[in-house]
Formats: sequence, C-alpha cells, structure tokens
Amino acid sequence: MSDVVEITQEVAEQGHASTLSTLAAIMVAFTATFMALCNVKDGNVTQAMAQAQTKAVDQWSYYQAKSTKQSMAENAAELVTLQRDLTPASAKEARGVMDAKLLDFKAKAVRYEQEKGAIKAEAERLEKEYDTLNIHDDQFDMAEAGFTVAIALFGITILTQRKWMLGLAGAFSAFGFLLGLAGFLKWTFHPDWLAKLLG
Repeated sequence: MSDVVEITQEVAEQGHASTLSTLAAIMVAFTATFMALCNVKDGNVTQAMAQAQTKAVDQWSYYQAKSTKQSMAENAAELVTLQRDLTPASAKEARGVMDAKLLDFKAKAVRYEQEKGAIKAEAERLEKEYDTLNIHDDQFDMAEAGFTVAIALFGITILTQRKWMLGLAGAFSAFGFLLGLAGFLKWTFHPDWLAKLLG
C-alpha cells in the first residue's frame, strides 16, 4: 500500500511541476511579446526625442542670429545718431537721409525683438516636448529592465520548480507591464529613484 502512495505522490508532484513550468512558459511568452512591443515604441520615442532636440537647437540658433541682427541694428542706429549729431544743421539733405536710416535701423531692432519672442516660445515648446518624451523613454527603459529580470526569474522557476520564484518573476513582469502601459498611454507615472539608479 505504501508503494501505491509513493507512486501517487510522485505522479502528483510531476504533474504539479509540469503545471508550474507551463505557467512560467506562458508568462515568458506574454512578457517577451509585450517587451518587444515596448522596444518598438521606445525606438519611435527615441527618434521623436532626437527630432525635438535638433529642432530646439535650431530654434535657439535662429534666436541667437536674430539677437545678433538686433544688436547690429541697434549699433548701426547709434552710429547714425552720432554721425547725424556731428553733421551741420545746414546739411539738411544729409541729415534727412540719416533720419530715414535711423528710423529704419530702429524699426529693424524692434522687429527682431518681436521675432525673437516667437522663436524663443517655439524653442521652449520643443524643449518641453523633449522632456515629456524623455519621461516616456524612461518608462520603456524601466519596463524593459523589469521584463528582463522577470524572464530570467521565469527561467529559474522552470529549473527549480519553486512557486515563490514564480511570484517574484510575476511581480517584476507586472512592474514592467505597468511601466509599459504608462509609456503607451502617456501617463506621467515615473519612478525618479529608479530612473536615477538606471541612468
């Protein structure tokens, strides 16, 4: 009778081990699939970040060029003012030309100042876009880290047949899913401590 009990227990344990392995394998398949989707999306986010950063740099360069033009127009206005003041009052025609030039340079300086405002606003918008994209990039990176650890732990679960190991792997996988969903759905969930640790 004891032989029958031992054999029954062995069969039950083998069946249990098989169920645990099957469950771990299924979890690996789901985790790896979602990890692949996150990697594709993360690649797109990284490209968008590069574009936003390039455009922001271009806008700041354009802003600097407008600042230089504004400075040149203001300096030219000062020089014309100096030259006008040194021109005798009797040279009305020359003073008239200088007055027209002075008005032109002052108008250009004002126009450049206004244009700089719009350029600066666009550059700051692009920087904000980059920062937002960077949060989602971090989310996908942290999700990938969670998935990688989970897949390794699922493998160890299959080898060791430990239920608690399956639970630990599931926790890492769930963390990865949460961060991946946050990236896809553009949630602001961002564990800063983990980003700093991985950064």
